[in-house]
Amino acid sequence: MTGPAAVELELFRHLLVSVPEEMGVVLRKTSYSANIKERRDYSCAIYDSAGEAVAMGDHMPVHLGAMPLAVQAVRHLFRLGPGDVAIVNDPFAGGTHLPDITAVAGACFDSAGRPAFYVANRAHHADVGGMSPGSMPLAREIYQEGLRIPPVLLVRRGEPDRDLWRVVLANVRTPEERAGDLEAQWMALRRGQQRLEDLARRFGVGRIQRNMQALKDYSERIMRRTLGQLPPGTYRFEDRLDDDGVSLRPVRIAVAVTIQGGEATVDFSGSDPQAEGPVNANYAVTVAAVMYVFRCLAGPDVPYTAGLMRPIRVVAPEGTVVNARLPAAMAAGNVETSQRITDALLGALAQAAPERIPAASSGTMNNLSLGGWDPFRGRAFAYYETVAGGMGASAAAPGHSAVHTHMTNSWNTPVEALEHQFPLRIRAYRIRPNSGGIGRRRGGDGIVREIEFLAPCEVTILSDRRRSGPYGLCGGGSGRAGRNVLVRSGKSLVLRGKVKLQTRAGDLLRIETPGGGGYGSA
Repeated sequence: MTGPAAVELELFRHLLVSVPEEMGVVLRKTSYSANIKERRDYSCAIYDSAGEAVAMGDHMPVHLGAMPLAVQAVRHLFRLGPGDVAIVNDPFAGGTHLPDITAVAGACFDSAGRPAFYVANRAHHADVGGMSPGSMPLAREIYQEGLRIPPVLLVRRGEPDRDLWRVVLANVRTPEERAGDLEAQWMALRRGQQRLEDLARRFGVGRIQRNMQALKDYSERIMRRTLGQLPPGTYRFEDRLDDDGVSLRPVRIAVAVTIQGGEATVDFSGSDPQAEGPVNANYAVTVAAVMYVFRCLAGPDVPYTAGLMRPIRVVAPEGTVVNARLPAAMAAGNVETSQRITDALLGALAQAAPERIPAASSGTMNNLSLGGWDPFRGRAFAYYETVAGGMGASAAAPGHSAVHTHMTNSWNTPVEALEHQFPLRIRAYRIRPNSGGIGRRRGGDGIVREIEFLAPCEVTILSDRRRSGPYGLCGGGSGRAGRNVLVRSGKSLVLRGKVKLQTRAGDLLRIETPGGGGYGSA
């Protein structure tokens, strides 16, 4: 595309992307929890009247690729009018795992009250109830994981539904923080609505809608061209989670990617049945991982819209770990299984384009959730964080060290903020030397994070790559596997990758995260 039409399309692309970016700023600055304010564990996007994604902020890939299913679930149940806000976290009705609450609202209503666009955000709440603080437990069914919210109206015609708010806040450990974060999500939607209304007044709804359609079509053309440049064929790869947190059996993720005529079929039929533990992913998470991988393959400048997925068909059989049925536990599917799906996809595509695909990155978000009673501040607390690791090396460069990779894009909680808000002390936070895989290009190194508990805590760790490290490519070595260690009274105990424990005041938890795989023979 050239000429004035191309200039206008690029103009609208940036105008539209600026809306979810600004929504994200509002959400971060008005939120209460460290998880949203400091770690930035949230995502924002805007959608057209059909609920298809047209612009996303530079936020979390696992949120952004899955959130359209939440928007569609809301649209199917409600005709959102002016002032209405719906929320949902149910993985079997548009959500992914229970701590991720999605808020959806309409924008630019016509005379009949129909929305021309939708705005949505998803934020990871530090606690939504359940059997463990942080709501990321070693559960065997979703009912143990926290409050399950189907699509419901949190705000009706601009007025909060106080009964629903009371139900939600009565089922969480930190109600004041939850109320603040939900209000922050509401205000972020308001900002998105205002900005779209500004654009509509300036350009007209019809012109905006035409450019939204053109952006989706443009993304589709880029993806078809990208797929057309790959050698036709079927490429297979298998990878495994260490275990499901209940048994010690590995959990297989198998994928066959068929490239033909500018289209792709991504088939997970060889994957294991859904697990007893909480590593199950739903279809939305699997689609999010597929969308992320192929969007990366298409290059850095492609518009992140629904058009990217038009040439791609995802086959994820129901009842498998990549498309689990009720009442499967789901807490780690969004965070750990999404990473392994990504690793399997990249391993398959490396057979088609090895010079464009990196070795495996750390492959885990190293999830730490904890909570209890804070004797210094006289209140209950719940906290959740992910810990970064090493990036896989590629033909072009060595892997970066100490970064979040692939399906996560969060920051760390600064030491000062964490120690100010919780009865914790950070004793060490450093790069884990020589944890990246060897090769012509070395993998990035992981992290060592040591947390001292100043009060008794209930702690849950959901981590992976503790038995075998991330794979290298083209002769490169694997990254070092991670390790979790509890130090009590001077004695060290190596923990499983997925574990629940009670800590005492004075205990120290050391999390050593995996390094990335190396690329090429050393």
